[in-house]
Amino acid sequence: MKKTFFTIIFLTGSLFSQELKIKANTFHSDQKTGISVFEGSVNIIRGNDELNASKVTVYTDEKQEPTKFIAQGDASFNIKTIEGALYKGKAQKVVYLPNEKEYHFFQEVHLKQINEKKEIIGEEVILKTIEGKAYAKGAQKEPVIMIFNMPKDDNKSKND
Repeated sequence: MKKTFFTIIFLTGSLFSQELKIKANTFHSDQKTGISVFEGSVNIIRGNDELNASKVTVYTDEKQEPTKFIAQGDASFNIKTIEGALYKGKAQKVVYLPNEKEYHFFQEVHLKQINEKKEIIGEEVILKTIEGKAYAKGAQKEPVIMIFNMPKDDNKSKND
């Protein structure tokens, strides 16, 4: 199956622009509404960030700059924050707001912070990459799970 390649160039809030490369099996766009839909093995790469999903809808403003991405269907991702934190994970739905540099993950979220060896498992997780903050919610009957790797305590006495 042939892949359609589509590249969007936009400003990142500085003097330098960064390339956004989107690969998908199909693509359709409506310039008047500013909505582009990519379907089938969608792969998005921008700098160190990568997002994969079955379907991605991109919303653009009047300058044709992306304002929101909605990825649906077995989304997986790799993200590097401004402070250098590395995240890897998966979710059923991902909303990315490039102006705010925020990721919103929904349904079966599993987010790992690679360089700190932390994990968050929940139904809704928000990652604010500028502030380096994360928020999470569990499902109605499932709690949020946070996993930390603790260093071994070799100084414990034998009586403990």
